[in-house]
Amino acid sequence: MNDESAIATAAPATRITIEPEASDPRWFKRAVFYELPVRAFCDSNDDGVGDFPGLLARLDYLEWLGVDCIWLLPFNTSPMRDGGYDISDYYGVNPEYGTVDDVRRLVDEAHRHGMRVIMDLVVNHTSDQHPWFQQARSSPDNPYRDWYVWSDTKNRYTDARVIFVDTETSNWTWDEQAGRYYWHRFFSHQPDLNYDNPEVREEFKNVCRFWLDLGMDGFRLDAVPYLFEREGTNCENLSETHAYLADLRATIDREYQNRVLLAEANQWPEDVVDYFGTSENPECHMCFHFPLMPRMFMALRREQRYPITEILERTPSVPEDGQWGLFLRNHDELTLEMVTDDERDYMWGEYAQDPRMKLNLGIRRRLAPLLSNGRRQMELFYGLLLSLPGSPILYYGDEIGMGDNVYLGDRDGVRTPMQWSEDRNGGFSRADFAQLYMPPLMDPVYGYAACNVSAQRRNQSSLLHWLRRFVAVRKRWPVFGEGTFDALDAANPSVFAFLRTLHDHVVLCVNNLSRFAQPVELDLRRFNGVTPVEMLGHVHFPRIGELPYLLTMAPHGFYWFTLETIDR
Repeated sequence: MNDESAIATAAPATRITIEPEASDPRWFKRAVFYELPVRAFCDSNDDGVGDFPGLLARLDYLEWLGVDCIWLLPFNTSPMRDGGYDISDYYGVNPEYGTVDDVRRLVDEAHRHGMRVIMDLVVNHTSDQHPWFQQARSSPDNPYRDWYVWSDTKNRYTDARVIFVDTETSNWTWDEQAGRYYWHRFFSHQPDLNYDNPEVREEFKNVCRFWLDLGMDGFRLDAVPYLFEREGTNCENLSETHAYLADLRATIDREYQNRVLLAEANQWPEDVVDYFGTSENPECHMCFHFPLMPRMFMALRREQRYPITEILERTPSVPEDGQWGLFLRNHDELTLEMVTDDERDYMWGEYAQDPRMKLNLGIRRRLAPLLSNGRRQMELFYGLLLSLPGSPILYYGDEIGMGDNVYLGDRDGVRTPMQWSEDRNGGFSRADFAQLYMPPLMDPVYGYAACNVSAQRRNQSSLLHWLRRFVAVRKRWPVFGEGTFDALDAANPSVFAFLRTLHDHVVLCVNNLSRFAQPVELDLRRFNGVTPVEMLGHVHFPRIGELPYLLTMAPHGFYWFTLETIDR
C-alpha cells in the first residue's frame, strides 16, 4: 500500500465523531458539496468498477478536504445506457457498486465524519428495461399502462423542444409491442413517467421514504421541469409540476427533519426561482444556477465582468431558507442552452475548437482543460465559486485539475476514474487495465502519473492544498453561505467586485478577470474608517477613507477582505 492509500484507508486509533448537527434545518446554506459517481471513485474488490466499500475507504480524504455533503450520482439498478440515469429499480443498488446495506453503512459512516449524503433521484423517466415499462407495453389493459405517456400519433405536444439534439429527432418513439408511441424528453430508451397518474405520484413519495428511512439527507431531483405535459405549451415549468413538488416537499417536511431537495432545472433564472416555491407552498430548498456557469467562462475570455453581472441582475431573490447551488463543472456538458445563439457560437469558438468537444448544446470538457490548465484561472474561478451567493459544488477530480478524454462517447470523457496516485490505474483499482469500466487518463499533462491526489497532498503548493485552505476560510465565515450580495460599480470593466453582508459582518470580494494586472478604484465611502483585512493571511490593508479606494490586481487575481473597525 502506498502512502496515500494508507492515509485514505486507515482509520485513526481514536476518532472524535462530529456528526452533523441534527437541529440545523439550514445546514445546506453553509455546506460545501462534493459530486461523485460511485463507479468512478474507488474500486475495493478489483473488478474494475468503483463501489461503496471503496468510497467508504476514502471518506477521510473528503473530510480532510472540507466537504460537508456528498452528492452521489445515480447508483440504483440500471442497464447503464446513460450513466445510471436509466433506472430499472429505484429500491435496488447496481450490483457492481454493492448493496443497500453498503449504502446504509456509507451514510452512517459519513455522518460520523461530519458529512451528509444526498443522492440523485431520477423522477422524470425510467429505463425501458424497468418492470413498470415492460408491464405497460405488454397490454393496453395492464395496470401499468397508464404509468407512462402514450399516443397513436407523433403530433402531440409539438411545442416541446428536443433536448438531446445530437441523438434524438423526436420526443416520441414507436413501440412495436405496445403498438403506440411513447413520450420521452431525453434518450428514446428512457420513457417518461405519467405524473397525471396519482399512483406514480405516490410511488415516488414511497421511493423517497425508503432512502430517507435509510438515513439519506436529501435528493438531487433530476429533470424536474418536465414532469407534466400539456397541449399548447412547451411542456416545461407547468403549474402541475410545481403543485406536485410542493406536495412532495410537504410530505418530506412532515415526516422527516432537515432533509434537502435540490432541483435540477436548467432554465432562465426567472423560471428557476419558481422551484423554490412560496412561503405558503415551499418546493425545493435548493436550485442550480445553470445560466451563471457559461457566463463565467464568457467573462474570462472577454476579460469583462458584464456577462456575470447581467445574469446576476436578472436573477430574482430567493426565499430566506432557499439557496442556489453553484458549480463550475459537473458530470454533464457545460450547457449552453440558456445563452443566445451568438453567445453559443462564441463559446464554441473559444472553448470547443475540436468538434469532438461539442455535445448537444454544450461542451463536454472538464474545468482544467477548459482553462488551459491555467493555475491562476482555476484559482480565480474557485474564488468566485466559494464567494458568490450560493452553496459551492465541487466535481470529483477537479480539485486536483483532472483532465478529460474527448475520444470517449457521450459524456464519458468527464467521468473517468479518480486519480489517487501514480500507481497502477491511478490507484483507482488493482484490476487488469482491460477490466476497467473506463480507461483512466494517461496523457503527459493530465494523466494520473502527472496529476494525482497523492502527489498533490505531499506538495503544499498544489492546487489541492490551495483549494482546501480556501474551503476552510469559507466554512469559517457564515456570511458566504447566508449573506446578502451587492455588486459594486467599478470603472474598470475587467474587475468584478461585490459585497457579502450578514448582520454587521461585511466581506469585500474583488476579482480580476483579465490576464493582465489591473488597477481599480472602488467607492467605499460608506465604510470610512474601516480597515480591510485579507481573509487568508489576515493582512491589514490601508484604512478606507473619503477618497476612492485603490487596489492593484494581479493577473487573474482576487482578494477576499473582511471589513473591520480597528482601533489604532
